[in-house]
Amino acid sequence: MDGKFKEIAEELFSRSLAESDMRSAPYEFPEESPIEQLEERRQRLERQISQDVKLEPEILLRAKQDFLKIDSAADLLSYNEQNEITVDHVSKEREDREFQRVSISGEEKCGVPFTDLLDAAKCIVKALFIRDKYMALSMQSFCKTTTRFLYELGNTPPESNLYEDPPETPVAYDAPVHPPVTNHPFENMDPSSMPSDVGFGCKMVDGVMHVYTKRSPMDKSTELDLPYPDLQEFVADMNVLMALIINGPIKSFCYRRLQFLSSKFQMHVLLNEMKELAAQKKVPHRDFYNIRKVDTHVHASSCMNQKHLLRFIKRTMKKYPDEIVTTEKGKGQTLKDVFQNMNLTAYDLSVDTLDVHADRNTFHRFDKFNAKYNPIGESILREIFIKTHNHIEGKYFAHIIKEVMADLEESKYQNAELRLSIYGRSRNEWDKLANWAVKHKVHSPNVRWLIQVPRLFDVYRTKKQLANFQEMLENIFLPLFKATIDPQNHPELHLFLEDVDGFDSVDDESKPEHHIFNLDSSLPGNWTEEDNPPYSYYLYYMYANMTVLNHLRRKRGLHSFVLRPHCGEAGPIHHLVSGFMLSENISHGLLLRKAPVLQYLYYLAQIGIAMSPLSNNSLFLSYHRNPLPEYLSRGLMISLSTDDPLQFHFTKEPLMEEYSIATQVWKLSSCDMCELARNSVLMSDFSHKVKSYWLGPYYQKEGPEGNDIRRTNVPDIRVSYRYETLCKELTLITQALRSEELETIEEEESLSMMPLPSSR
Repeated sequence: MDGKFKEIAEELFSRSLAESDMRSAPYEFPEESPIEQLEERRQRLERQISQDVKLEPEILLRAKQDFLKIDSAADLLSYNEQNEITVDHVSKEREDREFQRVSISGEEKCGVPFTDLLDAAKCIVKALFIRDKYMALSMQSFCKTTTRFLYELGNTPPESNLYEDPPETPVAYDAPVHPPVTNHPFENMDPSSMPSDVGFGCKMVDGVMHVYTKRSPMDKSTELDLPYPDLQEFVADMNVLMALIINGPIKSFCYRRLQFLSSKFQMHVLLNEMKELAAQKKVPHRDFYNIRKVDTHVHASSCMNQKHLLRFIKRTMKKYPDEIVTTEKGKGQTLKDVFQNMNLTAYDLSVDTLDVHADRNTFHRFDKFNAKYNPIGESILREIFIKTHNHIEGKYFAHIIKEVMADLEESKYQNAELRLSIYGRSRNEWDKLANWAVKHKVHSPNVRWLIQVPRLFDVYRTKKQLANFQEMLENIFLPLFKATIDPQNHPELHLFLEDVDGFDSVDDESKPEHHIFNLDSSLPGNWTEEDNPPYSYYLYYMYANMTVLNHLRRKRGLHSFVLRPHCGEAGPIHHLVSGFMLSENISHGLLLRKAPVLQYLYYLAQIGIAMSPLSNNSLFLSYHRNPLPEYLSRGLMISLSTDDPLQFHFTKEPLMEEYSIATQVWKLSSCDMCELARNSVLMSDFSHKVKSYWLGPYYQKEGPEGNDIRRTNVPDIRVSYRYETLCKELTLITQALRSEELETIEEEESLSMMPLPSSR
């Protein structure tokens, strides 16, 4: 018997040796394999179809017929009709939409008892309605598909827009990918062309700005009805969500659904990967390099790479050595003096001398990471080169930002949303920032601004720079209200705000919080202690004031702002609860991997998450543990961003570096990369008109109808899969609630049909 086993083993071993000569991998077939020959034939036909040559229509249709194995004359006639209509977006080729779908049959499709499904559905729908309420109140966007399912469930139409949008010339379907060049906005400094003063007054009450029809008196009788969230209601809603995310059965249900979404995507890739690739190959000219990509999370003070900063400092030292750049003890110091005090010359400087790159010592050390913003470890160089307000009025910083903008414009297809800081220490910070931008003409069609507010009240309070938290809020928001009410008296700020998209809240999230935000928390006017308010406290008051400001700006015909904070990078999970309720998008979102309920809610609401794996790798989470590929497979709305190229990147194109490393490490396909790029544009706050050029004029439509593969290079198959999967998840949730309603109605009817008990 042993001899038999030995013979079989030797035969198998000799076969494997023979086969290894023919195969380079266990999944490859030998050249004479009929499967490979068939595949080559299909690929030849694909190339024949995709080549942009003037073939006779009959020949082209015959090739399509052969490729798709069309048998009936009716199918051939259908393709003839489609061939005649080339411009109409509705008549896309049918094969681009057809793909293999995975479906679940049976009564209990979710794998849990109906009672568990019903309990989970009630809580999930309640959470989605909470988010919808806060998004509508602040005029931020909410996923159209989710909104439709929610309002169909409630049998109520979605609320109409309170304010009319200014009419825009629609973008043609065959319009070019690049928007038309417009005049530089900072050239029109004529105040008379700006909206006039409406005579409103404003003051802050309990941490929220109130607007009045008269500047005196400002009381209840003259207050404008501009909505903002009720504090008591917000705390109650937050408590509902906090209870929801720790509910055991709901956690199990959401975890199961997320695992199912991951597995379903793997099946989709196995079945449709080649079709997606074929659809991309058929698109002339377009590929990953020439589709629009937006860096949705990058800080202006570190948007250049270390070599760029080094060259700029050396060039500045040679060009302006005798320019007075700072003062010390009342005496002016030139750039030459500053470097002489450090015993350095331009020749001595190198990337290693600058020491601005994050290394292994910054992991879980946010203090050391912040120190990396100081070139050569000297805070004076940070003030001279990467600050908007200094002795030279931010001249050098403006120059280097404009060089980064020029690089983006040269690349054509890369864009960025840069963060600039407003600290809230003084009332004139906004005017200084606007003057910096307008004076130096820091503007590019490839760049939009977000204003980041560092959560540093405890630092300012300790230094006696602020009396209470309300003073900080007034310093941040009062100048914006004044510029909105009377733009002619604040022309620079009015022009600068045209390029600002919204607000960001930044700081080390891992810092311990000594307070819990509830109804017992001090109001901003009474918050005089030196402890920092909790994350949700900051976010609520930023959101509340932004909401009032948005309604005032829309009344004046101006654009509104959004809230897009750093959220879920580290620290407690409840940061993500505040982000879910109040933010249109968030940055990082790493902690969602530990909270299945919140992750499922973020998926159903399609909340944008700007992820920066290289940044996380140096600060909080090793690259191989980053949840980005998991989020992508499950269908969360994620994009890739750079965060701080100065600290984390090496090349002139940090965003492409981010995509390149992610693609290599996680083996992303071309379709995955293009999907991430499309997500980045959808998440960004570039104008509707600009997005219409980049993604197509119908980009706001749901599903594949909103996709134009000629601009996005994302196959309709992938967009259809994402849309259908989201719809099925929402259907599962909403149908469970409808089933309960029907059962309740049937029970009530049966009770009413029962005979009354006979009286004795």
